[in-house]
Amino acid sequence: MPPKPRVAVPPASRSDLRLDLNLFRVLDAIHSHGGISQAARALHLSQPAISHALRRLRELFDDPLFVRQGNQMLPTERTRRVIAQVQSHVRGLGAVLNQGRSFEPAELEMSFEIGVRDVLESITFPRLMQHLAQLAPGVSLSSRRVVRQQMEAELTAGRLDLAIERLTRTGPRIRSLKLADESMVVLTAKGEGRKRAMTLKQYLAARHVQVSLGPEASEALDRFLADQGMERRVALRCQHYFAAAQVVAETGWMLTMPRTYARNLAQVLPVSVHELPFQLPPIPMMMYWHADREDDPAHRWLRGLLASGAVQVMNGMNRRRSSNII
Repeated sequence: MPPKPRVAVPPASRSDLRLDLNLFRVLDAIHSHGGISQAARALHLSQPAISHALRRLRELFDDPLFVRQGNQMLPTERTRRVIAQVQSHVRGLGAVLNQGRSFEPAELEMSFEIGVRDVLESITFPRLMQHLAQLAPGVSLSSRRVVRQQMEAELTAGRLDLAIERLTRTGPRIRSLKLADESMVVLTAKGEGRKRAMTLKQYLAARHVQVSLGPEASEALDRFLADQGMERRVALRCQHYFAAAQVVAETGWMLTMPRTYARNLAQVLPVSVHELPFQLPPIPMMMYWHADREDDPAHRWLRGLLASGAVQVMNGMNRRRSSNII
């Protein structure tokens, strides 16, 4: 009987049961972070290891999966079709593997991507990083500014692990937790001679610096004043509170801004902090994440750390306020 012909088996068959979860973690990371080097940092792997995994994935899917455009790796149509399922399975299997295992923050080796504005970054990150250095030295954070309207899409796609933002409407798959109610105060140049409480007449007569955080945010205070039949004079609109505070220190103009950040700026610039001469509703500051990350032990631990840190910061601000130290 003649020998049976040998059947060639491709090295990465679609039914290859030896495929491991790490390949799909790489696919998820490249898609979320937009490049091989960024994915390598997020997964704490070398760039050659990520490139090798991508070659195996390309053989498996018989598709390039990503094409380079400038400094970014853009997903192909095939990747866009499968990425939601890949992310769901990666997170689901990760949760299964973590069930019943003791969670040790000190053993973590991972990176988290957080969407946050500069004002909130300066309030939350110093205390958070102090805790991380002590409890989980293998954890790193990467923050970036995210347009409010794109926050949900970024969380859903896995490009963000968490977002810290003002209260906003989201879909049913986005979870949230209120971190604090942020109040607004007025920043003026130090030595302006305002020993008494600021009056409404002084506030409306002054020239103001406004920080533009987006169309709806930058106009919120002026809409509130207009509803009360009042109007202020805005002499300058700029992008960042630190730059605005520097202008205030040089010109004697006024800047209305969040209390916690104002306290920080008053420690490094020649400016003073005053209560508003009218009642402005506080701004709820929220933490947002996707439902797929709800039960992830590391994610849940980081959320708790952020929440407790925010409470400590706000309690400190309230103690200063009750002691008449604004």
